[in-house]
Amino acid sequence: MSLTPIVSPSEWTTARQALLVMEKEHTRSRDALAAQRRRMPRMAVEHEYAFDGPDGPVNLLDLFEGRSQLIIYRFFFEPGVSGWPDSGCPGCSLMADQTAHLAHLNARDITFARVSRAPQADIERLKAKMGWAGPWYTITDQFDIDFDVDEWHGTNVFIRDGSTVFRTYFVDARGDEALGSTWSYLDLAPLGRQENWEDSPDGFPQSAPYAWWRRHDEYEADLDPWGGQVEEKRAATKQHARRVAGEATS
Repeated sequence: MSLTPIVSPSEWTTARQALLVMEKEHTRSRDALAAQRRRMPRMAVEHEYAFDGPDGPVNLLDLFEGRSQLIIYRFFFEPGVSGWPDSGCPGCSLMADQTAHLAHLNARDITFARVSRAPQADIERLKAKMGWAGPWYTITDQFDIDFDVDEWHGTNVFIRDGSTVFRTYFVDARGDEALGSTWSYLDLAPLGRQENWEDSPDGFPQSAPYAWWRRHDEYEADLDPWGGQVEEKRAATKQHARRVAGEATS
């Protein structure tokens, strides 16, 4: 294998800075795309889709769990799929492995759920075997057909206004592969990250970045790790890092 050239530290830094310009352009482009996504029109969902859950039958509105936004990943786990009944689709399984802790999405009024055609007993067995968490429902009607996930995996996004549900976004194929982090899902959500630097339509809920962040076990207890002093504590952390770095090089 032919590897890239070996260069001096200064040459490496120059190359890194040149690449950073392109990376920042990519980040700004991604932000602009997310802003446009938040302006996607809504499509009313007129059918009351039915699912089986761990506690019995539920409908699409129930999947929101009382929150205003819902992200649904169609996981291929059913008779006929490679690995059945011991394992789910390899690609879907990789996606499940990289999904971040859902408490952070829940804190932004978003529920994330998976759906498959496998019975609940098989879903619960697979979750236990693989160590996966989060709600996972059994499709019992034409939901997968109507929402473009009957032949392959895909991610659908919804918002509700009271009891009325709207579809806001859909992504599949390679568009799915980068998903899994909290931020990637927030950028798909109808309301976005809800931080005040974002370009969002008037009236969208927004708050300061960092201020809403919590360790995943702190949201429910409403613990504020910043103690109401976000900027001061961030500055103190940076100062500590600089001091430690200085001690390490002295």
